[in-house]
Amino acid sequence: MTEKLRLDIPVLLPGIPDSSDPCVERLLAELRAKDGVDAAHLKSGSPGDDPQLCVHYDPAIISLSRIRELVTSTGAKLSSRFGHVVWNLKGITHARRARTVASQLRDFPGVIEAEVSAAGMARVEFDNERTSAAKIREALAQRGLAPTDSSARGDRSHAGHDHGEGAASHVHGEEKGHAGHEHGGMFGPNTELIFSVICGALLGVGFAIEKLVAYAPGWLPTSLFVVAYVFGGFYTVREAIENLRLKKFEIDTLMLVAAAGAASLGAWAEGALLLFLFSLGHGLEHYAMGRAKRAIEALAELTPATARVRRDGDVSEVPVEELRVGDVVVVRPNERLPVDGFLVSGTSSINQAPVTGESIPVDKQPVADVQAARTRPDGVEASSRVFAGTINGAGAIEVEVTRLSSESALAKVVKMVSEAEAQKSPSQRFTERFERIFVPAVLVLAVLLLFAGVVVDEPFSASFYRAMAVLVAASPCALAIATPSAVLSGVARAARGGVLIKGGAPLENLGSLKAIAFDKTGTLTEGRPRITDVFAADGVSEQDLLTVAVAVESLSDHPLAAAIARDGRKRLEGSPVPEATHLQSLTGRGVTATLGNETVWIGKPDMFGAEGMAPLSDAMTKAAQTLRSNGRTTMIVRQGDRDLGAIGLMDTPRASAQSALQALRGLGITRMIMISGDHQRAAEAVAKEVGIDEAWGDLMPEDKVEAIQKLRAEAKVAMVGDGVNDAPAMANATVGIAMGAAGSDVALETADVALMADDLKHLPFVVGLSRHTRAIILQNVYISLGVVAFLLPATILGLGIGPAVAMHEGSTLIVVFNALRLLAYRDKSR
Repeated sequence: MTEKLRLDIPVLLPGIPDSSDPCVERLLAELRAKDGVDAAHLKSGSPGDDPQLCVHYDPAIISLSRIRELVTSTGAKLSSRFGHVVWNLKGITHARRARTVASQLRDFPGVIEAEVSAAGMARVEFDNERTSAAKIREALAQRGLAPTDSSARGDRSHAGHDHGEGAASHVHGEEKGHAGHEHGGMFGPNTELIFSVICGALLGVGFAIEKLVAYAPGWLPTSLFVVAYVFGGFYTVREAIENLRLKKFEIDTLMLVAAAGAASLGAWAEGALLLFLFSLGHGLEHYAMGRAKRAIEALAELTPATARVRRDGDVSEVPVEELRVGDVVVVRPNERLPVDGFLVSGTSSINQAPVTGESIPVDKQPVADVQAARTRPDGVEASSRVFAGTINGAGAIEVEVTRLSSESALAKVVKMVSEAEAQKSPSQRFTERFERIFVPAVLVLAVLLLFAGVVVDEPFSASFYRAMAVLVAASPCALAIATPSAVLSGVARAARGGVLIKGGAPLENLGSLKAIAFDKTGTLTEGRPRITDVFAADGVSEQDLLTVAVAVESLSDHPLAAAIARDGRKRLEGSPVPEATHLQSLTGRGVTATLGNETVWIGKPDMFGAEGMAPLSDAMTKAAQTLRSNGRTTMIVRQGDRDLGAIGLMDTPRASAQSALQALRGLGITRMIMISGDHQRAAEAVAKEVGIDEAWGDLMPEDKVEAIQKLRAEAKVAMVGDGVNDAPAMANATVGIAMGAAGSDVALETADVALMADDLKHLPFVVGLSRHTRAIILQNVYISLGVVAFLLPATILGLGIGPAVAMHEGSTLIVVFNALRLLAYRDKSR
């Protein structure tokens, strides 16, 4: 499906006053920056109607589900018109079958997009006004592909968004629990493999009778070969019929033609051998791909089915699906946690490796203020936050639920990884374009070879046999599975290591880039600044300065604001702090609020003297320069028309930053840049400490976007940030990478690659894995094309169908098992 789509999508903007809101502009900027999006703009609807988001995009490069994630990350929501389901189809046995089913789904009325992976994961986007998930499910069941598992995703606004929380969630598609029957034939999912073995046994017995038993009747071995045809060709015939209905001429049809041709020439044994090798290759391919698929399914099985919940003073065991936000769950020592939440009682060390990939258990303690944690669950410290699927240590703990079981970090990873399986990578798009040209060319060549007797002296039977051999030899089976098998294995291995990669494109791109840009705060530093200097203006006491600063910054969730509020209260030693109101964020510069009857501004020195604000006094300008020269982040406090003073802050570089950057250099990352909104001196001080040569400071959010665009114009570049404030810059990078995504819905939805742990040491792991995956994809492509390049002239010159099929199917298995090596990839950076 390569044609461009133009969709007018109803968008809900809960709490957002109009389409000129900054969050809407951010959404449009992120969409326009994505590969595959030609244009994105809002169209105003009639009074009372929802605005229309109009997106022109190429579904082969970016999917509607990815667009939905970006919409959700800004606090907006797609309306319920567009449904979205991810199903596990047990009838998918190989890559060509997956492509056939995807084509059938796209032809279904109301289906906008459909992709099916070689492992049987189907992602379908549809218009609820024209069809429904139930109708699509029914159509699949009629074709023997009843979904055995479904997951439906709804759009919901993220809590804590600047414009307030959105309305209730909309559910797209069907809910869990409507699983279909296990479909795979009379012997289960390995029926094709068993049929091929029966075919081979019949072929062997028939051949032995024909060659070794002189007194056996002639019809007996022929009868065994015919029955071998039935078992070997059962699935091939079914697939060929489906393809012919779609007016497609695939490898299955070519194999049947070749087998029928062999039978017409009396070469029953050779035709049976062809079908045996072909069905055996398919069966083994399906079995091998199942290994990679099970690596992903294992993630979904990490969460316990039940939980002990404390309600009305009693503890009872309930299914995790029945837990509600606010419930308190009791977790015993050495048990898996059933929910995402925060500790309200008990201390323990928790093994978070199943979700974040952290190899060392993490100490956890109860939150200091339960009510504050309930109000802002995303702001809970990592030392008190826990995730479903992780393993409790030696201490009994009680956890308050902050997410439903279907919305836990682990559940989101499983859903997103499932969707990522069906996303095409650049190499896969190349191979599909190649096949569209190559297959018709081979068909033309085969037709020409039918008339070889006109040029050379040979009977038509010999020309026909050679043409069939060429058809078999030139069929690009291995090429079709070369990239999907590697992408599936790479994504599965990354998920097991605590990294979410959203498809083949970011996986391949990350493996080829040479430059990475890092945001400073929260990425290269701990994201926990502390007050180092307090400079009060003449006539102002330090207590008065901090009282005003704490009152205003307590209303903000920015890391600098949190530091001023936290450390300021400690310095005030319990002195009362008045309540400020009407906080407004001045993006990239500071904040303003009302305290008493006066307006207070707190922000960068550059904010003052610009846009109509009075400049700083000489004393305050000098103080700011002194703080900046010492590498401090500087915030000026002004109340009314009076400068109260300056506060200097400093963030601590991450302990793992220097070693992680060294490991990246060892992997071939030749250029690393730190971009920051902080003053150039402060940025340079941090860059020097962690070992980065380039530091770009004094950047507003829009400047960061321009910086990434400039870097991307020179070469591929990744952007590493927290996925929230850095979202526009990340969207403009070749690959956007978010850290600490397990605790942030926005980071999960915004990033192309999400490091579940808030730790830079996972970055060398995913870069190394991506490089290894890209190398294996290239190996597979070379093997696939190399075998075809050898077999094509060899069959023209007389190589038989049997050897051609053996080499053909052998190359397919080689590329699949080569890709499975990624599941055993070891993280050498730790």
